[in-house]
Amino acid sequence: MTHTRTAVARPVIAVAGLGIESSTFSPARTEAPAFHPLRGGEVFDRYPFLAPGEELREAVEWHGALVGKSLPGGTVTAAAWTALTDELIERLAALPRLNGLWYDIHGAMTVEGIDDAEAVLLERIRATVGPDVIVSTSMDLHGNVSRELAHRSDLITCYRMAPHEDHMETKERAVRNLVELLVSGRPRPVKAWVPVPVLLAGEQTSTRIEPAKSVYAAIDEVEAIAGVTDAAIWVGYAWADEPRNRAVVVVTGDDTAAVSAGAERLARGFWDARDDFDFVAPTGTYDELLDEALDSDKRPYFISDTGDNPTAGGAGDVTWGLTQLLKRPEFQKEDGPTVIYASVPGPAAIETAVAAGIGATVTVTAGAEVDDRHAGPVTLTGVVHAIRHGDRDAETEVVIRVGSVYAILTRLRKPYHHEHDFTDLDLDPRSADIVIVKIGYLEPELFDMSVGWKMALTPGGVDQDLVRLGHRRIRRPMFPFDRDMAAPDLTARIIQASDEPLTGDDE
Repeated sequence: MTHTRTAVARPVIAVAGLGIESSTFSPARTEAPAFHPLRGGEVFDRYPFLAPGEELREAVEWHGALVGKSLPGGTVTAAAWTALTDELIERLAALPRLNGLWYDIHGAMTVEGIDDAEAVLLERIRATVGPDVIVSTSMDLHGNVSRELAHRSDLITCYRMAPHEDHMETKERAVRNLVELLVSGRPRPVKAWVPVPVLLAGEQTSTRIEPAKSVYAAIDEVEAIAGVTDAAIWVGYAWADEPRNRAVVVVTGDDTAAVSAGAERLARGFWDARDDFDFVAPTGTYDELLDEALDSDKRPYFISDTGDNPTAGGAGDVTWGLTQLLKRPEFQKEDGPTVIYASVPGPAAIETAVAAGIGATVTVTAGAEVDDRHAGPVTLTGVVHAIRHGDRDAETEVVIRVGSVYAILTRLRKPYHHEHDFTDLDLDPRSADIVIVKIGYLEPELFDMSVGWKMALTPGGVDQDLVRLGHRRIRRPMFPFDRDMAAPDLTARIIQASDEPLTGDDE
């Protein structure tokens, strides 16, 4: 089949996609409103590089279909999936004839009854817009790239930094590559896909440190080779149990030999480094790290409560960390070491605190409505320190001071990544002795603020001890589950153009 194409002076491009990390080890379920879907022209509010007047905005006739992004969480319900995807397809079907489509996803969405949801949705999209439309897919590096997803995408790329400081740069690269391909009239790119049987947590593969720093640095070298358009390494998503969950390399371009060699080089680099990957910060048990923080003169001292991290897919309402903290005698008096804890959802607790007002003493119960496997609801008696309404995620936040602990409660779960997340609640994390956050690696603002930092290996739906979680459906052998496995076949698989049938299995 020939793949010659006609250059397009001003392409017509649509934007569509749904994004979430879904932990299958969490009992939580994600409903449609969590995606905060944007439609039509409002889609472009997400992307500064597509603001009116920007080069890429003016070079293209843009159409927004539907884009939705949820906080990481539990498996997406079948009803939510049906409602969102049916609307997305309806909106695409109503658009003018397209030359291209930008598929903006995360890549780790699990849906009740569906494996490889993003590939399934892209198949429906292609059936709607037609086989000639060029699709550029942008993803999180913690997403999963099955052979089917690579096949149905013409261009595909992902973040190159963890934490994801380059997330918007990556999206712009995906769009720019798409526009340049359409304007040039070049044939559909060649795609070299290499699955790497390694599945590690993001906190073990941060590009801040070696070996991921060097593994990912090699991407720029491969991308600079003549005949290569883009190169990408996906770590994969460790907290879901599907056959697609593993590391993957994809290199795209015009030259089959160049993309194959580049993909194999990157895959070998990742595989060869597998034993060297380690946590981005020192780890320990929760009590060990509290003891170390109290003994340390480093202030503020951050502790990551990793097992229930809502930005990795945790339910966010595990109370184990706060319960253990409140038991410690060091923090039971008002003049004890100042501790900030973020956070635990508790809608009823929020109502009680808001009704009582700032300065009131209240007794409230919160948490464990979704994930009660590790601790039950936590009851605390303390003074209402702050109340804040209108947060996009939490909706309403309340700070309750119990002894020297400032516990943040929320109506809905919320990640705490920025300094203003605390200062908006009349909290000063810089002057605190200890700040405990449900997070894995610290996001940039918190990382820069921390003087001391360690990661507590705590329980929850995104437990950092992957082997004890109980994966049953991932492809085996897989490192680190099978440490003595034989060396894998890291030969590049050339994926056919997206308008050709896909043959062979997912290996």
